[in-house]
Amino acid sequence: MEAVKQGSAAIGLRSKTHVVLGCVNKANSELSSHQKKIFKVDDHIGVAIAGLTADGRVLSRYMRNECINYNFTYESPLPVGRLVVQLADKAQVCTQRSWKRPYGVGLLVAGLDESGAHLYYNCPSGNYFEYQAFAIGSRSQAAKTYLERRFENFADSSRDDLVKDALMAIRETLQGETLKSSICTVAVVGVGEPFHILDQETVQQIINAFEIVGEQEGPAAEPDAAAGQEAAAEQGGSTDEGVAPMDI
Repeated sequence: MEAVKQGSAAIGLRSKTHVVLGCVNKANSELSSHQKKIFKVDDHIGVAIAGLTADGRVLSRYMRNECINYNFTYESPLPVGRLVVQLADKAQVCTQRSWKRPYGVGLLVAGLDESGAHLYYNCPSGNYFEYQAFAIGSRSQAAKTYLERRFENFADSSRDDLVKDALMAIRETLQGETLKSSICTVAVVGVGEPFHILDQETVQQIINAFEIVGEQEGPAAEPDAAAGQEAAAEQGGSTDEGVAPMDI
């Protein structure tokens, strides 16, 4: 569990038709490249990880094999809930064997099946939970606070609005660092859209778009606030004129 808290942040949120995953690309040093944190499992399933990347790769490979075997046997995609249960059982076995160690990685599993869009969180302990939106990893509490303020709108949100909210939540985890496409990764799966990772140019265009809107709203809000203060001051002055002095 502590390894998950120390890993770079990963975020997931879903609507009725789409699921978006996002993560922060954190390199060990300025001389090294970042490690991949989002993996495609199947056309309808993908995962984002926080914690030990090596464990995440092993579990994502296991999930791919399960999807391939199910598709070969039944000629249909593996339901997301069934895959999550199998993954949780595999993780739980490691907690009750003295010669094994628990997997040091948390997974956000995003998927789409016949019952709709799903977002699950798998713990190293073997527990799993379904969420409307969730964040894991270091400094994820700031992202959770943002998601808790906005989650009621996610069910009816469009694909583009979900991507924007994911990027805004990622920005909350950076604590003052400038959000750029080079330090984050975003992936989408939805109705008529197989799981894929958005390229950096697309992500940067989305970041530039909502930053421009934010800059325009900022100066416009300041004159309105000043006008409101002046009106309140005038009302306060007019009410004081007609009031008789209190007797002491």
